Formats: sequence, C-alpha cells, structure tokens
Amino acid sequence: MGLYDTIIQNLPEVGAPTQRRLSFKEKLKWTGIVLVLFFAMSLIPLFGLGQNAMQQFEYLSIILGASFGSIMSLGIGPLVTSSIVLQLLNGSGLIKFDLTTHEGKKRFQGSQKLLGLFFVIFEASVYVFMGGLAPPAEFVGTPVFYELELLLVFQLFLGGILVMFMDEVVSKWGFGSGISLFIVANVSQSIFVRAFSPLPSPTNPGIATGAIPAFFQSLAAGDPTTAFLMMAAVLATILVFVVGVYMQSMKVEIPLSFGRVRGQGIRWPLSFIYTSNIPVILVSALIANIQLFGQLLQTWGHPVLGTFAGNSPVSGVVAWLFAPNIVGKIIRGSLSGIDLVHALVYVLFMCAGAVVFSIFWVQTSGMNSQSQAKNIMNSGLQMPGFRKDERILEHILDRYIGPLTVMGGIAIGFIAALADLSGALSNGTGILLSVMIVYKLYEDIARQHMMDMNPMLRKFME
Repeated sequence: MGLYDTIIQNLPEVGAPTQRRLSFKEKLKWTGIVLVLFFAMSLIPLFGLGQNAMQQFEYLSIILGASFGSIMSLGIGPLVTSSIVLQLLNGSGLIKFDLTTHEGKKRFQGSQKLLGLFFVIFEASVYVFMGGLAPPAEFVGTPVFYELELLLVFQLFLGGILVMFMDEVVSKWGFGSGISLFIVANVSQSIFVRAFSPLPSPTNPGIATGAIPAFFQSLAAGDPTTAFLMMAAVLATILVFVVGVYMQSMKVEIPLSFGRVRGQGIRWPLSFIYTSNIPVILVSALIANIQLFGQLLQTWGHPVLGTFAGNSPVSGVVAWLFAPNIVGKIIRGSLSGIDLVHALVYVLFMCAGAVVFSIFWVQTSGMNSQSQAKNIMNSGLQMPGFRKDERILEHILDRYIGPLTVMGGIAIGFIAALADLSGALSNGTGILLSVMIVYKLYEDIARQHMMDMNPMLRKFME
C-alpha cells in the first residue's frame, strides 16, 4: 500500500450507522441538529475581523451556502470546488479512478476529501491575505496585523472542517447531503426575508425590504413601476417553483421483466433531469468562484478577470458571467441591445457548463450505461424480447442515458439562466436548486419512510 492510500485511509471521518436502516425519526433528528448548527455557526462572527469586503457578494453567499464575516464564510465552496477539479481530472483521463470497484470508489471519495481539505486552507488564505476578510486597518504594518491574519485563517479553516463533517453527518445519518441542505437553508432564508420583511430597504428606505409589503406600499404611494418590479419578482419566483417541479416529474420509463418469473415486470425510471441538480450546482459554484477571485484580484491590483463598481461587475469576464435583470430593465424601459447579447452569453455559458458537468457526473458517479446495466442484471431483471446479456442491455440504455444527459443538462442550465435573468426573489439558480433538492428529498422520504413516519405527516406526504 502506497503512502497516498495510507493517508486517505487515515483521514478522519464520521462513522456510519451500525444498523442497516435508520428510522425516519432518527434521520429527521440528525438533519435538524445539523441545520440548527449551520444557522448558529452563521451567526458567530470572526474574531479580529475588520474589513469585510466579501459582504457585498450576497449572490455568492447564497450559492456557496456561506455567511461572509462568520466562521461559515467558506460555506460549501471548498467541497464543491474539489468535486469540480476531481471530476475534470478524472473525466480528462489525467487521473483515473476505477469507479466500478469498491476500492476505486473509496479512493475517489478519499481523494475528494483530501482535495477538499486543501481548498479549505487555500480559500481561507486567499480570503484573508488578498483583503477579502482582513484585520482592522489600524493594525496594518504591525506584528498584531499578521497575527490576526493567521487567526482569521485558522477560524475559517475550523469552519470549513466543520462543514465537511456536517456534510458527512447528513449523508450518513440524515436525509440527502449536507451540501444540498445548506443550499436550501440559505435560499429559504433569503426568500422569506425578501418576500415578507417589513423592515426598510437599505437601498431605498422609503419601502420595505420584503417584496409583498413593498408592493402595497408602492401602490399606496402612487409608484406603479416599483409595484410592478416587486410583483414581477414574486411571480418569477413562483414560476421557477412550478417549472422546477414539472421538470423533476418528467421521466422515461424502460420496461423490464424478471428473468425467472414469467409475466412479471417493472418499469425502470430514468428522470429527464438525469443528473438532478448536481450540474447546475457545479456550474453556479464555478461562476461564483470566478466572481469571487475577480473581486479579490481587483483588490490586489491585478484585475485580470474584470473590474467591479461596488457590488456589480462592470467589465471583463466577470461582467459577462453576471446575469442582468432583463425583466427589471423591460419594466423600467431601459433594455438595450447589449443587454440582450449579455443575456444570450450568460444562457449559453450556463447551458454548456451544465452539459459538460452532466457528462462528467454520469461518468464518475456510477450513472452511466455500464453501471446501470450491471445494477439491472444484479437485480434479476432483463429487457423483454432480448437475450439476457449485460452488453445488449448496456447498448439499449445508451440510447436513453446519452440523450437524457445532454438534454437534461441543457434544460436545467436554460431554466436556471432564465431564473437568474428574471430578477426572482433570492438568486434564481438557488431557487431552482432548492426546488429540485426539496422535490428529490420528498421522493426519497416517500419511498423509504412512508410506513414509519407519523400518521399525520404520512397523510400530508401522500
């Protein structure tokens, strides 16, 4: 056994449950505990923090499940970034993992955790040493300033490690994954505040922060433009919810039969959004990292990715990968040709990125035709009218999985981009992700725990 494998096997991890199947109450308990810890840690400020240049990146914080200025400033950024890098390396063949074996999967997961630890340290250092989260300005040039920088890096590192462990707790003891849970928590909080908060808006103290109170205030004040903007945001959010649920319910069902039992068969479902929300999470995190490093590079005096004016990018790559509010511009009557080109570039990037990550995810997560054919054969099923041969079944599945991977990636990238362009409450991509995560969670709970949950909750789920 090599040194690398020894390191991977000795990485700290959350122990898996000893019982074969956890009850609904047990999973609900651990999911709730992690969720409470997530919100509590988001309220713990970094000790020794002065300048918080990251506070303006609310868009990034929603996608990354972060709360800039707290020990949760890194959020899920290191985890998602490590997943992106490892999938790119594996998909390109530079580093190859045999994901058809248990040892290969374990090596892949261990490598992802080790890479995640590296990105926790790397991103924490970048945030602090490039001025995103800096000590107070009055200590600049003194030994205390450098000590506070190291202290800030340590706190961010501690928060990143806790996020990694909380993700493992949810994956092994709760529902879904911690990454998905943190995204839903952040987006839900953002939607609730932006929809119902009666507090005055920081940018316009004359109206409320929440869209619904602001709508009625604008009507009463005789300001139809603002009222239309508020209502458009609410309607766009509802539309994203509806489209997300509809897309999740679309499936292709392949008829299969039991080889040893004549006349008995089932339908093997393949979702239209075959790779679920993973590709749009990855492409959104990629955009978030580009925006983040663009701002930090500008602060450092090297704006190679573009420049920012306040919270908004105004030039370079970062500007073209920032979604313009097309609906808002139409209502205000300020839409121009360059805005349409900007929107088109953003949509094309989202679609292309979602397709690329969909293909990589299918190949690296055991969702390709070969793995699905092996699972079907191991279940004692076969394709009616065809010889019981794994190669034949794999060839037939290729007809479905390949197109579904590409079409599903295009569809989810397109809808996510349109959600961003619509000016919906919270981040459009985040809303779509939350819808798909919650719907997938609902399906998993209904399939696994319908019989052991509370009768009132079971009736609601039905």
